[in-house]
Amino acid sequence: MTTIMVVTMIALLLLGFPMMIPLITAAVIGFYMMFNGFGQMDTLIQQMMAGIRPASLIAVPMFILAADIMTRGQSANRLIDMVMSFIGHIKGGLAVSTAASCTLFGAVSGSTQATVVAVGSPLRPKMLKAGYSDPFTLALIINASDIAFLIPPSIGMIIYGVISGTSIGELFIAGIGPGLLILFMFSAYCIVYAIVKDVPTEERASWKERATAVQKALWPLGFPVIIVGGIYGGIFSPTEAAAACVLYAVLLEFVVFRSLKMRDIYAIAKSTGLITAVVFILVAVGNGFSWIISFAQIPQAILEAVGVNDAGPTGVLIAICISFFVACMFVDPIVVILVLTPIFAPAIAATGLDPVLVGILITLQVAIGSATPPFGCDIFTAIAIFKRPYWEVIKGTPPFIFMLILAAALLIMFPQIALFLRDVAFR
Repeated sequence: MTTIMVVTMIALLLLGFPMMIPLITAAVIGFYMMFNGFGQMDTLIQQMMAGIRPASLIAVPMFILAADIMTRGQSANRLIDMVMSFIGHIKGGLAVSTAASCTLFGAVSGSTQATVVAVGSPLRPKMLKAGYSDPFTLALIINASDIAFLIPPSIGMIIYGVISGTSIGELFIAGIGPGLLILFMFSAYCIVYAIVKDVPTEERASWKERATAVQKALWPLGFPVIIVGGIYGGIFSPTEAAAACVLYAVLLEFVVFRSLKMRDIYAIAKSTGLITAVVFILVAVGNGFSWIISFAQIPQAILEAVGVNDAGPTGVLIAICISFFVACMFVDPIVVILVLTPIFAPAIAATGLDPVLVGILITLQVAIGSATPPFGCDIFTAIAIFKRPYWEVIKGTPPFIFMLILAAALLIMFPQIALFLRDVAFR
């Protein structure tokens, strides 16, 4: 049965079907083989509906809506201008500013693809004009945007939290340390690159210009305060924080900045609705597929076959990292989280691993895979937005992938990088 399901999925993917079709087809085939027909098909439908029933998932469309409003408004540009005013003049400062802006916008939007668009669109022309090569620039943008997976809010963390039953608030707080570590590593590489390539520096901003940039960015900086401060202070749940972000984005862009008009609401709502529909269909179908493989005890068979059941905590973490990294090179990150998390759940429980640490490592691997050839989703976002050929987009990615893998290794060796803030906030 397992072989038939896997072959069916691969065949449909190669034929170009969207991911939801291979998943549901494989699930239906597995259901038919287990129950000898479709007489109890309503059970599979119930499992799919159960996948989108958790109240925590309400945060997903709200964060998508808030990100869409901010991307179309002025928030992204104000954050970029503030970062540039302080570090744009140092060697490699423009590249460091790009990485820092991706991190800041990630703390606002929670979406890697929104970050590629919002930060990459204005900063890529500036980096090219300053003397950075296009492959380096594109690789920096798509990989730094993946920090948005780790800095709260993170849609990937929400999906993992719902699937595994892990506290989303704890995941959000735990993602801050690894996100900042990756920002530091990227920034160091950018400075070294600029020195080796002798890239000219930007003109130093005056303190008056810096003060003006900070003043303009104060309103957008309220987003991470609402999310992290609200959850940490016990004021909001993650879902309530998402709702507060939407209200704040509407007030900011429609009332304070007046960058958007009432006529923009239709386009924003349509975009959010389409993205949300795709996410929720994938979650529903993925939950049905996960129920089938769990009912058939396929996870236990796979883990036993590869020897994970006999491995210690470190071995299980390494197996998780490799599996999620490779899977996200080919498949949508949300689908990978939905399918692989239940497979590794028995080994995680048996070894007593902290589910928050596991969630951060999974989120990091998803981030790496999203920018890794051949089919990382952020690669194709960059191709569509910047209209550059595939090989040019991926040419500069190896150093960044190496740094991300190094960050994963450091997390395995020193889990307090992720768990320190979590322990301070929730223990």
